[in-house]
Amino acid sequence: MSDEVPRYLGLAPYLYYTDATEAVEWLTRVFGFKEKVRYVDAAGEVFQATLVAGGTEIHLTAVDENYWDAKGVDGPVGQLNVVYVDDVDAQFERLREVVGDSIEYSQPQDQPYGARLFTVQDIGGNSWAFWQHISDEVDLPVGWQEIRSEDNGTGASANGSADGSGERTTPDGGRDLPGAHRADGSGDGDGGGSEES
Repeated sequence: MSDEVPRYLGLAPYLYYTDATEAVEWLTRVFGFKEKVRYVDAAGEVFQATLVAGGTEIHLTAVDENYWDAKGVDGPVGQLNVVYVDDVDAQFERLREVVGDSIEYSQPQDQPYGARLFTVQDIGGNSWAFWQHISDEVDLPVGWQEIRSEDNGTGASANGSADGSGERTTPDGGRDLPGAHRADGSGDGDGGGSEES
């Protein structure tokens, strides 16, 4: 067994749909994702597919109607798929033009953790947030504080800075705070607080 720590290469959601063929059509039409590959059965129905959003792959598969019942739930629970965009308002207008009032979605809103986002649920019950980084400032509620780990892979000290000053910056010179996600996916991935919809 090697003492070498494995290197993470990425993360991709793997989503379940009772009609994967319809899901591929919906996700490409409504969200604008690109289809990379689909695997179909003898009837031409999708049983597995990979879509792409930016440089991120989204995998999906077909499950039968009893899949969620067998798990004791109505559908997907406990996760939010975040898609980083450079213009959340344009993404929202695209979605609204395509679906109108046929589904529920929140309006784009600025969040106290430096993001502007809106949320929507897809036809399979999966939750999505389209997220634009708008600020490195985080407005923490009274009594809350930011705590960073001793070694978070940046070489920073316990007070969050490489030089001991207490001011932690990203490689591009920007401040690195919870929820300070950028359209390129950089940031600490924390989310930094509760989401408002």
